[in-house]
Amino acid sequence: MSASSSSLIITDGPTEQFGIVSTKSLRRIAHLDMDAFYGSVELLRYPQLKGLPVVIGGSRRSLDEDFLKLIEGKDLSSIAPKQFPLLGSYKGRGVITTATYPARQFGVGSAMGLMKAATLCPQAILLPVDFPRYKYYSKLFKEQILSIAPLMEDRGIDEVYIDFTDVENGQTLGGYELAVQLQTAILEVTGLTCSIGVAPNKLLAKMASEFNKPKGISIVYEEDLATKIWPLPCRKINGIGPKTDQKLQSMGIHTIGQLAQQNQFDLMRLFGKSYGAWLYESAWGKDNRGISTSSEPSSISRETTFDQDLSVSLHKQELGRTLDLLCQQVSDDLKRKGYRAKTIGIKLRFADFKAVTRDQTANTYIQEASAIRKLCSLALKRVDLSRRIRLLGVRAAGLSSIAELGQQEHNRQVHKIAEQTSFNW
Repeated sequence: MSASSSSLIITDGPTEQFGIVSTKSLRRIAHLDMDAFYGSVELLRYPQLKGLPVVIGGSRRSLDEDFLKLIEGKDLSSIAPKQFPLLGSYKGRGVITTATYPARQFGVGSAMGLMKAATLCPQAILLPVDFPRYKYYSKLFKEQILSIAPLMEDRGIDEVYIDFTDVENGQTLGGYELAVQLQTAILEVTGLTCSIGVAPNKLLAKMASEFNKPKGISIVYEEDLATKIWPLPCRKINGIGPKTDQKLQSMGIHTIGQLAQQNQFDLMRLFGKSYGAWLYESAWGKDNRGISTSSEPSSISRETTFDQDLSVSLHKQELGRTLDLLCQQVSDDLKRKGYRAKTIGIKLRFADFKAVTRDQTANTYIQEASAIRKLCSLALKRVDLSRRIRLLGVRAAGLSSIAELGQQEHNRQVHKIAEQTSFNW
């Protein structure tokens, strides 16, 4: 695959920084994001759906089972699109995991309720989630990356950070040549495309990878901050949600550049010491996080920000349904990744932007949604719920892999047998 004509180089690269010519290697961090990953994997299986709106998500229905029986033993590429289940017929509480780009043109996107999406694009084809297949392709594309650039941080099933700094071609055109090499290798092995942003740090690289999707390559340097980053909406900063953005807009702050011009201490007073300081630093493109190559996650979490602040006294059922959904999602994530958790935590952010967390530790390692939900309920009893809630989250920590737990149990049994058969003087 040659460099796509749609690829974008933001600048030709700096020759001087702050008036001082540097001979040191520039820090180059890449964020690689697979293009509509789940949808693209499904299109490998059903190429006849290319160009059509396709949505993936929700719980498996009898309609899906009927469809699977219908196509059993057949050439999947020969199934007519009209035979696939449609989004408009969906009934239930599920959410969208991902949508293809043609579906996104109708305003349909990840984490949207399927019932709402059905009103926007009822003609979209609805496919159930197939995590084993996605994990297979996730492993394939990450193996290709590691064979070329060994410093990679796994950020989920479809995205990674990569340190380009000292990799061959990682400095050429700011990392453009290495990005093309990675795109080519991934496409050849998986048949899938990705978008890559290369920048001085993770924060800017994450933003850059969104500049030119799909199949884009975007290169950003420090001196591009004012021209390429500051004109963007504040929401483009990963970590600024709809409520924070709404509050910023009420203050007349619509762009990252306008945020950068605010007084840091005013932001800390309005948004809290830690979050306010982070907002200011992020607006100036500052991010000192390194690449973490640890393959073991320390925690797994899910959270949602509500369209409007909710009160426990007025919206108890909606909050309860949301908590149920988050617990189910965390449970699904644990099962998919092969972990159990010892500690379950809840996170609440209130209308005044102040946040609290509470943890509850189980007597044993757990994975089921019902057990997670029970611990969340115990944790919530230790929180003052008189204030309106803008964000709710669930976190599983103290993780141990199922394989590791199995080995521990095996060791306990061996030790027990050894004690029972030991010779007594």
